[in-house]
Amino acid sequence: MKIFKIYLIIQLSICLVSCTEKVIEPDLKTVMPRLAVDASIDWVKNTSGNEQKIKLTTTTGYYSNEFPTVSGANIVIANSTNTIFHFIENPGTGEYICSDFQPVIGETYTLTVSLNGESYIATETLMSVPDIENNIEQNNKGGMGGDEVEITYYYHDNATLQNNYLYSVRNPRVAFPEYEAENDENTQGNLVPVYYSNKDLKAGDLVNIKIYGISKRYYEYFRKLLAASGADTGPFPTTPGSVRGNILNQTNSANFAYGYFRLSEVDVKDYTIQ
Repeated sequence: MKIFKIYLIIQLSICLVSCTEKVIEPDLKTVMPRLAVDASIDWVKNTSGNEQKIKLTTTTGYYSNEFPTVSGANIVIANSTNTIFHFIENPGTGEYICSDFQPVIGETYTLTVSLNGESYIATETLMSVPDIENNIEQNNKGGMGGDEVEITYYYHDNATLQNNYLYSVRNPRVAFPEYEAENDENTQGNLVPVYYSNKDLKAGDLVNIKIYGISKRYYEYFRKLLAASGADTGPFPTTPGSVRGNILNQTNSANFAYGYFRLSEVDVKDYTIQ
């Protein structure tokens, strides 16, 4: 009887081990690729801002981890006085570089991407941003549950303007930067605190903080983008889907592109966790 019990236990163990879950990947249809334009012009405070980059890729299949790059485009940005800034491709990379860009707060710029006989155009204004204050605070019992390392940084909102902001935090414990978009509807002219917390932060970790000045149109676009990506934490999140930006195909409207042409002044601050 004892031997039978041991044999039964062994047999059950083999059954349990063999009954692993099988990952099923549905055979999804892949639509024709669309152009995706990463045209974020960032003027970091206390720099000339002359070095700028635009990247072209295409959409790809759901299970693909790589986005095909796009070569052979002609990319220019023009300001309101029709000064032209040329973006030249680093061959074969899909990255187009400009080394003589002239950023001016409040200036309006027009992006033109010419590719395969079609022309994509977008217009946007370069938005200013306040300084991040030096008095960054740390609370080792922060977060919703009081068990996270929390930092608080501040900036002073400009009371004379209606402002919109994009916050970015790069945490060495997280693979990608974390973003949040805000406006000054409830903070007009105030000293504004911004809170960030993470339970995995350790003493010595370097946290990179950025604030971007953004237009109202980009603020609304980015909020939709967060919702469509499933990052919306509100009680009634939007159903995930695609979000189109301000880059319009002037030749063939049906062949639209993804992405957004944004111009921002950016303030940057590093903080070392204590």
